[in-house]
Amino acid sequence: MRVEADSLGSMTLPDDVYYGVHTARALQNFAISGVAVSNYPEFVAALATVKQAAALANRDLGLLDARRADAIVRACEEIQDGRFHDSFVVDVIQGGAGTSTNMNANEVIANRALELMGHCRGEYQHLHPLDHVNLGQSTNDTYPTAIKVALRMQIAQLHATLLDLAKAFRAKAVEFGDVVKMGRTQLQDAVPMTLGQEFGTYAVMVTEDAERLLEAGQLVSEINLGGTAIGTGLNADPRYPELACRKLCALTGLSLATASDLVEATQDVGAFVQVSGVLKRTALKLSKICNDLRLLSSGPRAGLNEINLPEVQAGSSIMPGKVNPVIPEAVNQVAFEVVGNDVTISMAAEAGQLQLNAFEPIIAHSLFKSLTHLEAAAGALIDKCVIGITANRDRLYESVVNSIGVITALNPFIGYTEGARIAKLALATGRAVPELVVEQKLLSPNQVTELLRPEAFVEPQRPPTAVSASE
Repeated sequence: MRVEADSLGSMTLPDDVYYGVHTARALQNFAISGVAVSNYPEFVAALATVKQAAALANRDLGLLDARRADAIVRACEEIQDGRFHDSFVVDVIQGGAGTSTNMNANEVIANRALELMGHCRGEYQHLHPLDHVNLGQSTNDTYPTAIKVALRMQIAQLHATLLDLAKAFRAKAVEFGDVVKMGRTQLQDAVPMTLGQEFGTYAVMVTEDAERLLEAGQLVSEINLGGTAIGTGLNADPRYPELACRKLCALTGLSLATASDLVEATQDVGAFVQVSGVLKRTALKLSKICNDLRLLSSGPRAGLNEINLPEVQAGSSIMPGKVNPVIPEAVNQVAFEVVGNDVTISMAAEAGQLQLNAFEPIIAHSLFKSLTHLEAAAGALIDKCVIGITANRDRLYESVVNSIGVITALNPFIGYTEGARIAKLALATGRAVPELVVEQKLLSPNQVTELLRPEAFVEPQRPPTAVSASE
C-alpha cells in the first residue's frame, strides 16, 4: 500500500495502481453510470496525446526539463498504444466539468513516467501529476480539447462505415435495376418504379449524411488549449497556446486551430451541439430506411413480401418458423437512443453558466455513445442485412400489373379521362389495367409492354407529339 495526500487529507491506495488520490476520491463520489472513461479508448488516447503535446511545448519553452518531458512523452505514447487504459477508472458522468478525468490522466501518466525514470509510483517529488504533467493546463482546456480530438477520430470512422453502407445499397440498386415494382405514397399504390431506384435512393441518403458529418467534424477543429481555467491563459506561457496546438497537430495528423477568443471558446459548446444534430439527422434517416426494409419484407404471406432479408436467427419462442427483421430493429433502437442523446446534449449546452459549461462530461458521454453505437449499427446493417437482401421479382411484377396505379404511367398516351374510366373498370371487375387498355383498343399489346418495361421507369417515355385541332 502507499499513502497519498491532497488538500482534503490523505488516503491509502493499493501500491499496484497507477492512479492516485484524486482518482480514488472520484471513485468514491461518482458511482453513477458504471461506465468508466476506459470504455472510450479513442478518448483515453486523445487525453494522452493532449498531455504529450503539452509536455513537448513546455519542454521547448524551457519550462519543463528534458528528462521529465521525455518520461511524460514515453508514458503518453504507451497509453496511445493501448496500455494502461484499465487505469482510467473514473465514471464518465461526474461533477467538476471533467476534473476527475483530467486528474485520472495526470496521475496515470505521472506514475508510469516515474517508473520509466526509475522511481516508484507515488514518489511525486521527482515528477508531479499537477506541477509537471498538468503544467500550464487546466481541466477546462485539456478536457474539451481531448473530446474534440476523440470526436474527429470517431467521426472519421463513422464516415467510412456510412460510405460502405452507401456502397452496399448502390450495389443492390444495380442488382435490382430491372425489377419493376409499385411505388407508394401514404402507403397507397402510386406509380411504377424499379426496386433499383428505391435502393439507389437509400445510397444517396446515406452518402449525403456522411458528407454532412464531415462538415460538422470541421467545427470541432477549433481548440482552446492554453486558455487554462476560463480562457485568459493564466499560469500558461503566452507562447504556449500556439506551440501546443502545433505539437498536437503533428501528433494527431489533424488540422486543428487555436480559437481566436479563448474566453469564448472555453464556455462555448455549440460545436458539440452541431455534431449531435448531424448524428441525429443520420440516425433518423437510417431508421426510416430500416422502417422501409421491415415493411417491404413483411409477411411473408400476409404482408408486402417484396424483398427477403437474410435470416439471422429464430424469431419466436412460441411460433415455429417465424423470422424477424432483427437487424433493422436494432438500428431503429440505436436511432431512438441517438435522439435521446441529442436532447441530453441540448439541455447540457443550455445549462452552461458564465465562463464555463460544467456539463461537458455528459455531453462527451452522449456524443461518444451516439458515434460508437451508430457505427456498430451501420456495420451490422451492411454485413447482416443489406448485402444479403433478395427480391421477389415475380410478386413485384404482379403487383404492378394488378395495380390500379399503373394507369398513371399510361395517362400521357391515353389521356386522363380514359385513364380514370379504365381505373374504375379495373376496380369494379378485378381485371388488370393493361388487359383492359388493350381490350379497349387504347394501346396495342406491344405498346403496353414497351411502356411497362423497367427501363421506362428509369427513363420515362416521351408522350406522343400533340396534334393541332385543324389537323
